Amino acid sequence: MEESDVEQVTLALLDSANDKDPVVREQVRKSILTLGKQQPNKVLSMCQDYLVKHPKLVIGHRVVILQTIELIVKTKIDDISYPKIKSIISLASDEMTRSKDVVPDWQQAASNILVAVGNKYINDIMEEILSKFQPGILPHFFVVQTLASLSESNVYGMVPFLNAILGTMLPMLGMAKQDNMKWVFSSALSHFSESILEYLANLDKAPDPTVRKDTFSSDIYAAYDILYCSWLQSRESKLRLTVAEAVGCMSHLMAHDKLEEQLPKLIPTILSLYKKNTEHYVISKSLCQVLDASVNMGSRVLETQIDSLLTTLNQQVCAPVDYSNPLTVKNHNEVLRCFSILANTFPDRLVMFVLQKLENSNERIRMGSLAVLRHLINSSTSIMESKKLLILASIRQPLADHSNKVKKRVVQVISAMAHHGYLELEGGDLLVKFIIQHCALPDTYYRPGQRPSDPEEVTNEALRSMCDNTLHLFTTTVGRLTDVLWPMLLYYLTPGQYSNATTPLCKSLTLLGTKKRASQEPNFNIDFNEQVNLPSPHILMVRLLVNGSFPFRSRGHGAPSLSLLNVISPNIHPNAETLWEKEIPALLSYLEESTPETLDNKKWEESLLQFLAKSLVAIADDKWSCQLAIEATRYLSTYNQSLEEKRFLYRCVGVTLQQCSNKEVVQKQLQEILISARHNDAIERAGVAMGIGLCASSHLDATLAKLDDFGKSDAFKKASGIFSLLKDKNDLDVEKMKSTLILCYGYVALHAPEDQILSRIDSDILRSISKHFNTKVLGIKIETKDLTMKLSLIQSVGLIAKAISTVVRNQGYMFVRKQELMGVMMDFIKAEPTDAMRTPVRHLVMTTCANLINLEPALTENENFDMLRTCLNGVYGLPPVNTPDKDRGKDEEVLEPQQREALYKDTFNALQELLRNILVRDLSPDGLQSVFKHIEEWLSSGQDHERERAMNTTAHILEFYFNNLHVKNMVTFHNLGSLLGRLAPRCTDPNPLVRRAAIDCIYTLLYIQLRYEGFSLDYTDDSVERLITLRESMDNPDHSVLYKTCSELAKIISKRLPQQQLNTLIFMLFEGLVDSQSNCSRASSVLLNTLLKHRGAGLQDLVSEMLEVLHIRLQMISEEQVKVSVAQSILILATQHLQTVINTLISYPLPFDSWSCEMWIALGADSKLASQIMEMLMEKLNIMVPYVDKKESMMRGGLTKVATSHPLAMTCALKEMMLNGQSQDAVVSLFPQLFSSLLVRLGSSLGVTLPKDINSFGTNRKSPTKLSAGFDVCGVAVEALRILLARAQLDDVVKPLDQEGAWDKMKDPKHHITGVTLLARAMAKHAGPRLPAIVECLCPCLNNIYECQRVTITAFFSELLNHHVVTELMMMDVLMNNMMERISDPCCTVRMLAIRGLGNIAVGSPEKVNKYAKELLAAMSSGMEEKDDPGKRITLEAMSGLSKVLLYLDKKNVQLLVVYIFMKIKPFLESENDEIRCASIMLLGNLSKFGSGEPVFKDQIHNVLVSLLLHLSDPNLQVVKACKYAMRVCAPVVGSELITTMFQNHLHEDKSLHYGEFINDLTKYLIQDFPGMLNFYHITVIQFFKSNWAEVRAGAAMFIGFLLGNLPEELFSHINMGSVTKGLVMLLQDPDPVVRVKAAEAMGHFH
Repeated sequence: MEESDVEQVTLALLDSANDKDPVVREQVRKSILTLGKQQPNKVLSMCQDYLVKHPKLVIGHRVVILQTIELIVKTKIDDISYPKIKSIISLASDEMTRSKDVVPDWQQAASNILVAVGNKYINDIMEEILSKFQPGILPHFFVVQTLASLSESNVYGMVPFLNAILGTMLPMLGMAKQDNMKWVFSSALSHFSESILEYLANLDKAPDPTVRKDTFSSDIYAAYDILYCSWLQSRESKLRLTVAEAVGCMSHLMAHDKLEEQLPKLIPTILSLYKKNTEHYVISKSLCQVLDASVNMGSRVLETQIDSLLTTLNQQVCAPVDYSNPLTVKNHNEVLRCFSILANTFPDRLVMFVLQKLENSNERIRMGSLAVLRHLINSSTSIMESKKLLILASIRQPLADHSNKVKKRVVQVISAMAHHGYLELEGGDLLVKFIIQHCALPDTYYRPGQRPSDPEEVTNEALRSMCDNTLHLFTTTVGRLTDVLWPMLLYYLTPGQYSNATTPLCKSLTLLGTKKRASQEPNFNIDFNEQVNLPSPHILMVRLLVNGSFPFRSRGHGAPSLSLLNVISPNIHPNAETLWEKEIPALLSYLEESTPETLDNKKWEESLLQFLAKSLVAIADDKWSCQLAIEATRYLSTYNQSLEEKRFLYRCVGVTLQQCSNKEVVQKQLQEILISARHNDAIERAGVAMGIGLCASSHLDATLAKLDDFGKSDAFKKASGIFSLLKDKNDLDVEKMKSTLILCYGYVALHAPEDQILSRIDSDILRSISKHFNTKVLGIKIETKDLTMKLSLIQSVGLIAKAISTVVRNQGYMFVRKQELMGVMMDFIKAEPTDAMRTPVRHLVMTTCANLINLEPALTENENFDMLRTCLNGVYGLPPVNTPDKDRGKDEEVLEPQQREALYKDTFNALQELLRNILVRDLSPDGLQSVFKHIEEWLSSGQDHERERAMNTTAHILEFYFNNLHVKNMVTFHNLGSLLGRLAPRCTDPNPLVRRAAIDCIYTLLYIQLRYEGFSLDYTDDSVERLITLRESMDNPDHSVLYKTCSELAKIISKRLPQQQLNTLIFMLFEGLVDSQSNCSRASSVLLNTLLKHRGAGLQDLVSEMLEVLHIRLQMISEEQVKVSVAQSILILATQHLQTVINTLISYPLPFDSWSCEMWIALGADSKLASQIMEMLMEKLNIMVPYVDKKESMMRGGLTKVATSHPLAMTCALKEMMLNGQSQDAVVSLFPQLFSSLLVRLGSSLGVTLPKDINSFGTNRKSPTKLSAGFDVCGVAVEALRILLARAQLDDVVKPLDQEGAWDKMKDPKHHITGVTLLARAMAKHAGPRLPAIVECLCPCLNNIYECQRVTITAFFSELLNHHVVTELMMMDVLMNNMMERISDPCCTVRMLAIRGLGNIAVGSPEKVNKYAKELLAAMSSGMEEKDDPGKRITLEAMSGLSKVLLYLDKKNVQLLVVYIFMKIKPFLESENDEIRCASIMLLGNLSKFGSGEPVFKDQIHNVLVSLLLHLSDPNLQVVKACKYAMRVCAPVVGSELITTMFQNHLHEDKSLHYGEFINDLTKYLIQDFPGMLNFYHITVIQFFKSNWAEVRAGAAMFIGFLLGNLPEELFSHINMGSVTKGLVMLLQDPDPVVRVKAAEAMGHFH
């Protein structure tokens, strides 16, 4: 290669080095570097020359070239000649210092070159630099900067020079007036000092081991003097910091006496910098170095500075640390290092200082001091050893701090202390207490919308979690703490303020206890007499057991508490151990499977009480049990803030007292409980009563006696004495105390031994209750009573009833006070709030009433009516059971969801009992009606829960009615029709429970009717029994199942219903069509249809009235399915009147409204009928004019196609009819005719508009424009066609058409042909057997006068030829002839489609190609020469078609034409039109097999190979695929095995191609196999440098690059390097950056 070419290329690259595109710049740099690595000396020379010749080059451009020089030097320094190194040094030196001003980018780049060279040639560099570093003359900024950088990158090379450099530099310091010069000198001194220190630290590796520190001391001191005295006072903060950094580094090199002398001034100066600068890290680092140097030399002066040092360092350590800013973190660590350094020299002073600061009022100072303390405890262990007690004493102050941020630091300090043995010392327990207190923190409370804005905010949760972890660490990793924590931690389990810490405490204690117990350590056993601070075993057991009762509270303390109880069992009582080992794990595993939502609290509490009872039996120690009762009673008050736990503890006391045999203790504890209870609270009252009730099961007499005493005691007198006159709060208290007592009597009755209870009920219990409630219960108005007492009374009576229900039987007698009592009871219910049920008042009242009703005398009709209405309204209207309770009064108890559920259940059971007792007194249709009329209105409520309640009640009373019915004489069940009309539609209610109940009701009703008809009680009717199986299917929410069931139901009713009841039922069902629940309105319509079918014959007189009602209803019904059902109803009636129905429908206006559509759909239901209608419609459709041409307007010319209305209406009608699934048989039998008619109709609807007057004929039109929006002529035909295919069960045809959006394409004039092609393709693939009949129907239409119809049919036929099915079904000749005829059609679209169809023969029936070879070649050739061809569509089809046909033609048919066709194709290869480019390349590939072995053909392939190669990167993907195909099939003709193999392996249409690698390999093979053609190739490629496509120009550049890169020296003569170089240089200026990148890359191969 000519030298000049490399130079020319390098020059061009240097010119482009500052290209505006960053990718191009990077590639240019790479290419220069590549050339530079190959020929470093040459390229470096050119870079130098370029810079010299262009002194005015922009800075950016110079910088890129200098950076390139630096990279070449760095990578190839060993290959560069020494003279070149020298010239590079002088160039870089010149570039660096040419401008006296500082130009950072440019001069830095030059400096970097010198540093890179300096790594090997330090002496030459120093020679050059020192020449510009002359005594007495202020040097260039970058000369000093370069010296600094060299000292960093080549320590061993530079340090020997530093003495001389410092000597020269010192006088210069005084001359530096500019801040930037001062900065660079300071920076250099900093680097020099670091280098010297590194050199001295590694003398064993150094070239000159004689270098000593004092060699530099005097110079460094002299420099220090200027820096310190003068520059450190600068106003420029950047300079001050750099000077400070330098001073820090220099301090280690200064003579000891000098440093000592300077310290009193230096330290205050450094400290003062903190105030002047925002950036503190450099100052702290410098200070740290100065302190380190001072301490190392044993400075005495340091002591005088200690106060100011500590004060300033303290300010720094207290500054907030921003962890997202590394410099603040580094500064904090440097400051802590300063404290460590000082601690070694002044331990006492430092510790005192830090400890005093702990008492400071400023939060930040306290936090900072704690950080220092923690650091010292961890880092200066030996120094701190003697200070442990002092620190323990001082840490007490921060323990009381209120700030969470400070507390977080305290926890960190405690953690450090724990690891260093502080906590075992006296006072260590306070630190443990602090951790536990903070494990018990409550959650942080935020007001709504208020979140912390302080990023350092420490929430209670975060602090608590930290303390949890710390306690766990103490337990598991700090072994020496085991005996500090055990058993001390037990103390914290019982005080209430630590309850939130229970979970971590129990976990730690369990770990400690388990470990000690396993290794049998003696101190596992606790002597509670000696350990006076610890709670007694009794209290421990009580506390842990009560924790267990609400296991998910206090952060889930239940399971840990029970686990701990198990571990410490020997310490509670030795006898408990065996039982607990068995019982507690079972309780724990039950808990594990539960969640707060799923745990059954009642059951869980019972199991814990049983566990307690079993434990007391196992312990078998009466004295211990009595002590447990005494201590547990005393412990009750600690639960005043947690009443549910307290209630459980009362029950525990009760269970314990059961086991106590000491009567005195029992009496005393009962007295204690009653006196100290807080009677105002409902939960506590219940607890007291339950506990006392449990006690009574062993001590009935003692308990009753104690209750009696308490009722007479001073407590009552105090409460009801003189204060009652003042009506103050105590008045309330006495009511509450009475309430407690009343409730106690109830529970005593419940738990008392069965053999003793009856004798006490009247004499003791009821008498006492009555005395406390009111001496004259009926004498005064009850509702003025306190609600609490009322509830206690009702509850207590309930409990007593429960206790004696098995023993006492009711004897009937006249109950004189019945009415009076009933009235009181009704008042109770009416007084209850209607929107919620919070008390058992309703249920207890209704149970009472149910029992009262049975007693004589009977109620009057009005009383009965009033009672029913009050009870039903008071119960049905309640909100659903799961509704949250909002407006509660302050005295009312909160109900848990489970409690509320139980309350609802009891209330409804009580209501049913009441209704049964009413009904049984008048068991007749009228009696039934008198109850049902109250329920009826609730059946159609809009609320699910109300309907469900009403329906359940109805089912219940009907069943009761049936079971208790005794028919003595024939009675008419006159309300059967109306009852059925109300109940039957509910069989499909959305609520499944209502559905089942409705079926049950009908079942019962029909049996009641049978009984009235005289059938016996045990008679079973088969049709009615079918309802039982229907009821099962009601569980299936599927609508179709529900309505089928409805229909069955109607048949059963129809069979059993007397004629006189039918009319009532039918008109009831008409009402049902608009039921509030859409499901039920649908059910009404299904019932109606079934009844009409079965019993319509008997309703002749009502037909016209029914139609009228249906007509009106249809327009009111919004429910779609009901409309369909109504249409069926009409169809049932219309089958006899077909003509009238059709005539009516035809006259409806277009577009059909939904009602007309429903009617047409209904007509499709009868297949035979549908066939007749469809044939009639098609016959007219085929002969009527599809559209007329009208002038657009008088002003403008041009015609518009406007649809004629009758064919449009018929298309709509066909479409609607086919929507009905029943029309399938008709559609299948007429499929070919329907398909052809609709396809032709589609062709003639394209681009046709609606007539302007479309909405003017017909009547009943509300808003025409609104309805016709979205209605268009073509859309109707397309939709009809789609429905036809679906109805003919050709889903396989419809599916691909839906996926490909074919329907929209058919409607769009631009894409219509594509749409029809997709339709034909789907038909050929999935409906082949149907095609012959369709083709037969369509052929005559090809001669139609309407061009649009011919286009549609030709497109359809053209695609059919693409499929073999036409040969299989013998349609080929017919279609072939039709296509040949169409080649001369006046319409060019039809001609194009005909050519396409002929080409498709090769795909569909390749075996026929040679049969029609002559016709096909003639047609394609004429197509390629078509003149009247806008957009070259026919040419394109002809080329594509020829490509397909060539695949199958015999050689003899084509051979003579090959070169002729080739010549025709070649101009198309570079066509602007993507499709034509693609088709011509494909055709070229397909021709290849006919030219193999022909030398002429081989030349032709080589002629176009370059074009194909470059179009592999064509912007159009289809062209790329075509190129891959053509090159692969032409490969054998090329004449090189290597190339053939390569093309065949790498060029696959669906695989990606690494273009660069491919071209690289190809050029190697071309060089090897066709050296003689290289000239031709590269000249051809160069022509593509001017291609229209950037991708192709870039490809051409790559080709040339790889060709040059792979070309051996001896073949360069074949290449015209001048043209290549010129071409690439031109491409380097290309507007497209991609091209410039590739041109630059190609230039990298010039070497």
